[in-house]
Amino acid sequence: MSLEKFSDYLLLEKKYSVHTATAYIKDLESFQRLLDKDYKEEQIDAVGYNIIRQWIVGLVNSGITNRSVNRKVSSLNSYYKFLIKTGNLRVNPLKGHKALKIEKKIQVPFSQKELSNVLEILNDVKDFESSRDKLIVELFYATGIRRAELIEIKIKDIDSNNKTLKVLGKRNKERYIPLIPSVLETINSYKKYRAGLAEIKDKNHLLLTNNGLKVYETFVYRIINKYFSKASSKLKCSPHVLRHSFATHLLNEGADINSVKELLGHSSLAATQVYTHSSIAELKKVHAKAHPRNN
Repeated sequence: MSLEKFSDYLLLEKKYSVHTATAYIKDLESFQRLLDKDYKEEQIDAVGYNIIRQWIVGLVNSGITNRSVNRKVSSLNSYYKFLIKTGNLRVNPLKGHKALKIEKKIQVPFSQKELSNVLEILNDVKDFESSRDKLIVELFYATGIRRAELIEIKIKDIDSNNKTLKVLGKRNKERYIPLIPSVLETINSYKKYRAGLAEIKDKNHLLLTNNGLKVYETFVYRIINKYFSKASSKLKCSPHVLRHSFATHLLNEGADINSVKELLGHSSLAATQVYTHSSIAELKKVHAKAHPRNN
């Protein structure tokens, strides 16, 4: 099957950037070149896992990182899922594949100073776009929700009377998150600008593009990266770092880890404990400063 259709799917349906779509296609073309060289008439959509595994072994032996290998395999997996979706493949040969282990890096959250600097930049609300961008940042930092959860927020999910936000998380699990007064004010301000859009094509979802459509993943990422790149020297300025900041700052201020777990929508405490590394670092500073034996 033509890779052009897969590229169109990534760009038009998945809303991936041109850069990301191009990277996917390059990974697939690289795999096809291997098939042309070593297996002659084999095509990507007709190979079994044994051939894919040999490709993976070759990538590992070439010296590239496990993270890079996983990314290339992910490109292939996405293509197989697309083929199944379009009826061109019945079984995904990567269905039982397990990703290679990678060393987990401790995510460094934004500092409270960095957050304050960004919010100060966003305080100058003068139109729909600036109002929306401010709301996106505030929602991430005030609730700790995932990017996919933020995108799917509907107007009806906001309960102004009870000051709560209903979120649909992983595996369609609902949870309710408290909304602080300042965020409710930002929501109300944004809704006024939203109502003034020339055309609203999606009337249900809260956060829209300038064209009145629901925001999408790369769109939200670009907004976060745009503002935090101005206020932070971190290489990674993403929605996930904001979620990490939410959890870390709560723990630093003494929040119970089980409460943070519920707010984040984690199914196990182990997932939440990832965020305690930065908190422990902060506690060490406090301990060193306050403990009588250190004075």
